[in-house]
Amino acid sequence: MHAFSANRRRLLALGAALAASPLGERIALASTAPEPAAELAGVTLRVATYKGGWPPLLAAAGLADTPYKIEWHELNNGLLHIEAINADALDIGSGSEIPAVFAARRKASVKFIARTREDLNNQVTLARKDTPIQHIAELKGKRVGYVRATTSHYFLYRQLTEAGLSFDDIHAVNLAPADGLSAFDRGDLDAWAIYGYNGQLARNRYGARELATGKGYLSGNFPIYANPRALDDARRRAAIGDLLVRLRHAYAWANPHFVEYARAQSAETRVPAGDLVAMFNRRSDDYSLLQVTPDVIAGHQEVADAFARIGVLDGPANVAPFWDASFAPIIQSA
Repeated sequence: MHAFSANRRRLLALGAALAASPLGERIALASTAPEPAAELAGVTLRVATYKGGWPPLLAAAGLADTPYKIEWHELNNGLLHIEAINADALDIGSGSEIPAVFAARRKASVKFIARTREDLNNQVTLARKDTPIQHIAELKGKRVGYVRATTSHYFLYRQLTEAGLSFDDIHAVNLAPADGLSAFDRGDLDAWAIYGYNGQLARNRYGARELATGKGYLSGNFPIYANPRALDDARRRAAIGDLLVRLRHAYAWANPHFVEYARAQSAETRVPAGDLVAMFNRRSDDYSLLQVTPDVIAGHQEVADAFARIGVLDGPANVAPFWDASFAPIIQSA
């Protein structure tokens, strides 16, 4: 745990006050605390985002007016987030547990300071509508698309293992998501393990049938990655704490106001808001931002061990030293 100066304690106290206030009062409350806000006025956080991610979420929730500057960088891959953090080009990023496993293996300069809970029903293994495949066990000998070293790789491995199969029993085809959708459309794949909006497109456009989702195979924890150099800087650390509080409240707001968030996402992504709402309505869990707990670290280690066992990693990875629970008090206070 870092030692806090008096100013840093005041800044984190402001974050707690923001967290405790009603949604409509948060921005007004920030403006009534000029001394801490002034201290953060010269801070710039370099934050990686996904298209349709945190910027429209914060804006839709009315929480985008921060007392510090955010320099957004759109990087639609968690590995890129970590690489940029490791190179000191970013302060904050996010992604699944999988890039975090690789970061731990190569001892990257990164910490995992919080986690979001996201939908596991859009992490899915699909069969083409014109195949007789009804169960994972029937994938033996079939052409199955996936994205190597991602959540789809991991949940497909778990689903195959449960069905008494392995990757050696299928014709596994590693494809980027857009290429996988095209291959699925052409009939080059019998089944496809995929995540995000591409799975929804496969259902809507091509009548894909769901064999299994990621629920029960993935933890649902998606780490927030941080630059250790930013955490060691008092003012940037305080700004990071404030951003975590804002994101926690924004996720809590989005669950009962998802139509508004979907419209904001659609404006940025051009994905129809109706499709986004349909995905949300079949979600596995509500969205949230949560603190680091021991079970999160233990679950992440299970992923690392599995990838080492099947040869995706070139050796063991110990993830525990990369998790940082020091923001737990401010997150819990929200």
